[in-house]
Amino acid sequence: MTQLAAVLVTGGSRGIGAAICRQLAAQGYPVAVNYTSRADAAEAVVSDIKAAGGQAVAVGGDVADPAAVAAMFTAAEAALGPIGGLVNNAGLIGTAARVEKQTPADLERLFAVNVFGTIYCAQEAVRRMSTAQGGQGGSIVNVSSVAARLGGLNGVVPYAATKGAVESFSKGLSNEVAREGIRVNVVAPGMTATDMTTPEMREQAQRSGIPMGRVGEAEEIAQAVLWLISPASSYVTGTVVTVSGGR
Repeated sequence: MTQLAAVLVTGGSRGIGAAICRQLAAQGYPVAVNYTSRADAAEAVVSDIKAAGGQAVAVGGDVADPAAVAAMFTAAEAALGPIGGLVNNAGLIGTAARVEKQTPADLERLFAVNVFGTIYCAQEAVRRMSTAQGGQGGSIVNVSSVAARLGGLNGVVPYAATKGAVESFSKGLSNEVAREGIRVNVVAPGMTATDMTTPEMREQAQRSGIPMGRVGEAEEIAQAVLWLISPASSYVTGTVVTVSGGR
């Protein structure tokens, strides 16, 4: 049986990221579980994976820091072998406030993590996976949101703007690296039940009209990511897969 290449999942210690890590590992992928501050939560995910017979390692690093990004890729490869997949899942929802009340500091941090962090991690992945640079190819999946298309809920409009940027970046990057063995796609979840979304936010989303009448579960989002990482989607790049209950 061919050994699957390792996958690095940013923000893998909780919520959708943790579900992605567990499902990838269950399919035989060695997984690097990235975290920024919650080492205990990341180690818990790693322990779950190892207990189920999988291979995983926790790697700390703030995706908004290019040096930390390079270090976490190096640590992941030292533990698991060459990286063949990246899931850019780490993200902030930002401060809940109308646009005119958002502070420059809050906006800068939001864009630093959600946009620049996605770009920094993708840069590092391309350097390591591109066949034009000696790599073996691979798959990058960036996690966006239906907010990129819908404009976001009241109070978190800047978050929607960051996800619009992620989708534009993903399409452009997919074009650049398509002939270098790298596929780049996006998963755009709708409202999902995680600790990043409050009950009020979920209620507001449901009132806005989710055709299926419910919010999503982290495991449902993870299934779409798993497909895009896997060879089953070998002819898919530059695409946004929406997982939103019909929104």
